[in-house]
Amino acid sequence: MSLNFERALGLHEQALKFRAERSAVLANNIANAETPNYKARDLEFASVLEAQQQGGAQRFQANQTHARHIAAESLIDQAAGLRYRVPLQPAVDGNTVDTQVEQAKFAENAIQFQASFTFLDSKFKGLMTALRGE
Repeated sequence: MSLNFERALGLHEQALKFRAERSAVLANNIANAETPNYKARDLEFASVLEAQQQGGAQRFQANQTHARHIAAESLIDQAAGLRYRVPLQPAVDGNTVDTQVEQAKFAENAIQFQASFTFLDSKFKGLMTALRGE
């Protein structure tokens, strides 16, 4: 009998990955709160979910045509949900980061990350219990 981890863990693995990527985007917004002309961004869960359900057919691809070009492998896909946030009140210098909004969204994302992690941990504990035959 083989064990199918994808089936056993469900979508919680992808949810954890999404929360980690969103955390990086929100931390980047907070770090650039004083940078002139910086535009706040966020990952939109509905768009990422839709892209995953379509099999990621709209993924960004870039070819390196010169040895000094920077590899684009680590870029978060624009089509998969990374969007510029519409500011409520942009700063005079063009910065659209509202520190309080970013901190609230970061805290909300951290709670959702912890919930996904806790659920995934309980799935692993259940699998370990089943493997031990307890």
